[in-house]
Parts: sequence; structure tokens; C-alpha cells
Amino acid sequence: MTGYLVAVGVYLLAMALIGVYFSRKSISDNEDFMAAGRSLPLWVVAGTLLATFTGSGTIVGGASFIYQYGPFAAIFNLSGGIVGTIVLYFLAGRIRQGEAYTVPEIIEKRFGNVARLVSSIIILFAFIGITAYQFTGGAYVLQITTGLPVETGAIIIGVLVIFLTVSGGLFSVAYTDAISALLIVGGFLLGLPFILNTVDGFSGLAASLPEVQKSWNGGLSIPQLLGYFLPLFLLVLGDQNMYQRFASAKSPTVARRSTIGFFFGSITVIGLTIIFATAAIVLFPNIAPDTAVLHLATNGLPIPVGVIILCAAVAFIITTATSYLLSASGNIIYDLFKRYSKKDISDKKLLKYNRYTVIALGVLAYALAMYFPTVLELQMYSYTMYGAALTPAILATILWKRATKAGILGSMFVGATGTIFWEVILDKPFDWNSVLFALPLSVLTLIIVSLLTGKNKDRELGVASEIDKA
Repeated sequence: MTGYLVAVGVYLLAMALIGVYFSRKSISDNEDFMAAGRSLPLWVVAGTLLATFTGSGTIVGGASFIYQYGPFAAIFNLSGGIVGTIVLYFLAGRIRQGEAYTVPEIIEKRFGNVARLVSSIIILFAFIGITAYQFTGGAYVLQITTGLPVETGAIIIGVLVIFLTVSGGLFSVAYTDAISALLIVGGFLLGLPFILNTVDGFSGLAASLPEVQKSWNGGLSIPQLLGYFLPLFLLVLGDQNMYQRFASAKSPTVARRSTIGFFFGSITVIGLTIIFATAAIVLFPNIAPDTAVLHLATNGLPIPVGVIILCAAVAFIITTATSYLLSASGNIIYDLFKRYSKKDISDKKLLKYNRYTVIALGVLAYALAMYFPTVLELQMYSYTMYGAALTPAILATILWKRATKAGILGSMFVGATGTIFWEVILDKPFDWNSVLFALPLSVLTLIIVSLLTGKNKDRELGVASEIDKA
């Protein structure tokens, strides 16, 4: 394990040095910190989209699902993000045109400051949760390579995540994302021949799978499968991180084209993750599901290839965490602190407050990571909180002119409380994920309330008018 430890340690140090480089070279104001000066080239935007999407949600949480329910059920589960990517292609240029720092800024242009406040709070709940399971995912890598307890590993990952976010902002996040994306794809492709040889090819892999995991649904009911598909689909469609990446692109054209690279990269990473985690079912039938890909990297591949995959995995996890931490900090600074402050705040002070906020949110994320027992469980909760409570409101803001302030506020409130009620109060009846309960209520509330209040609404054109012109 010494070789793996040294390699992962060196790579983490390299990531920290990238953060130092960008903190000295590129960060002069808060726009640099939050939007990389709106200057990112195509390959960086595509890479950071891919790394943000396929962090521990795929390498750890997705692999856990595959290990438990098999490859065919996983295709349905993980395709939610790919379907969402297709829809994003048609929205990317319009999002870039608005040049907003946060999703609540977009919502406020049509529906006012109360809608901005509510959406900010919902994003914070979701993004702290998403950051938390990146800490846990990274801790699994350290546990495998060093034997450190998960709690200790999560602290180490958390400190590095906070440092990277505070030092370089979106510049360091985006460039480390892009490098990590190339590394994970390269590592998986290098490892694929070794894995297939070990399990006697695809036919041998299929023949060795247990019957339940060989079935099309992995033993899950259709509502349960849908409950895993929808959260990822909804998150990708309305993810503030995606919107911020588009806003940081050089132009609307770069933003739109980046979704093409993101689309094909997502298919590649998801497909290879399914193969690797499925091989882990056959080769290592009694390991923790969360560690399927990581265990395979250290015990089923030549050391050089395993090292690449481990480094890429931990890099993906860390850069995803920095993305969501930076995004959540932006919500507090722009949507809450600056929006409701009675004083004019200089850009330098905003940058300083932004960095302090990152540290505080990182500590909260660690505390939440210790509350949930598995990455997959925390992942589904966080995705649903965002997807059911906010994505319908975001899409209605951009696409539906008949949406009203009352409909938007009602939808967000019902989506958020529905998620908490199903998860915490009812404790997930029928073993269904809360999206099956919260999303229909959120959408129905949005439509019904908007139609009922449409006659008396203000003519909230804002973003809708800008979008029509884009």
C-alpha cells in the first residue's frame, strides 16, 4: 500500500499547489473568485462539467448502486444525468447570456427577493449535503490506501477541499477539474483490458453474476428505479454549478459546445464505472459497496494503473466538493449577505467574506457527513432536496411565462418540506426515495397555484425576455 499512499499524497500536493498558483496569479476580485473572470476555454468548461457531475456520486455512490443491484439497473439509474445533459445543451447559451453568479439571482429577476431568499436556503441545504458525501468518498480512498478511519480521512479531505476553494476559487476548481477528467478517463481505459481479462471477458462477467444482479431491475420495483433516476436527472437540469460553469465560459457558443464534450465524457465514465463495479461484484463479493471501484483499483489491477485510478478518483471527489462548497458560499454572500446588507460592500471585502464562508460551510459539511451512514443515502437525499424543491422553479423561470411568484414559492416550499417529511418523519415508506413523493407535489403546486394566481400577477418578464432574445 506504500506505493498507493505516496502516489495519492503527491497528487493531493499537486492539487494544493495549483490552488496556490491561481491564488497568486488570477484572483484579483470576487468575479475572478466566483466566475473565473468569465474567461474559461472550451476544454476547461467541458472538463469541469464532467468532473462536477461524476465525483463521488459516480465513483463511490454510483458504484455502490451497481454493486448492490447490478449493471442493468445501474444503466437506468445513472442515465438520469445523461438525459439531463441533452436538455442542458438547449439551455446553455441562454444561461451564459444572463451572466448571473447564482441560480437565485436568475429567479429574483422574475419573482422578487423573497423567491431568491427561499431558493438560496434550499440550495444551501442541498449543497452542504453534496459536499458532505464528497468528504466521505475521499475518506474511503484514504482508508484503502492508509488504513485511516473514515472520520479522520474525512477531516483530511475536508481541509484540502477548503484550502483549494479558499485559495484559487473557480480558477483552481475548473482547471483541476479538467485535469482530473482526463485522468479518470485515461485510467479507466488503461485498466479495462486487465479487468476484462481477469473475468474472462464480457461473457465470463455476465455468467458469473448472481441472478438478482443479472436481472434488468436488480430486484427493485419500477417506482424504486424511478426514485433513483429522477434525483440525478433533476439535479443536472437545475444544478447551480452547471449554470455557473456556463456563466464562466468565454462566450455563449463555448458554453453550448461544452455540453457536447460533457455528454460524451459522461457516457464514457458511467459506462466504464458500470464495468468496473460489476467486475468487483464477481471478484470481491464481500466488500463494502461504497468501495467497489476503489477496492478494484488496489486489488484487481497492476499498481501503475491502480494508482492512476485512485488519484483520479480522489481528485474527482475533491474537485466536486470544491465546486459545491464554492457555489454554496456564493449563495450566502450574494443572495443573503450582500442582498440584505444596508451598507455598500467593497469587492475586496466580499472576497474576504466569501473565503470565511467557505471555511464555515466546510465544517458543517463534515458534521453532516458523519450523520449519514452511506454515500448513496446522503446522495439521494441531497439530490432530491435540490431536484424536487428547486429544479421545477428554475425551469419554470427560464421556460414558462405563465409561472407566478406564488406558484414558484409554493413549489419550492412543498418540494423541500415534502423531501424532509418523507425522509425524516415517515422514514422512507415502501423503501421509495423521497423524490417520488416530493416532486409530483412540487410540480402540481407550481402549475395549479400559477394558473390560479395568473390573472393578478405582475408581468414578471426579467429573465424570460432575455432568454427569448438569446
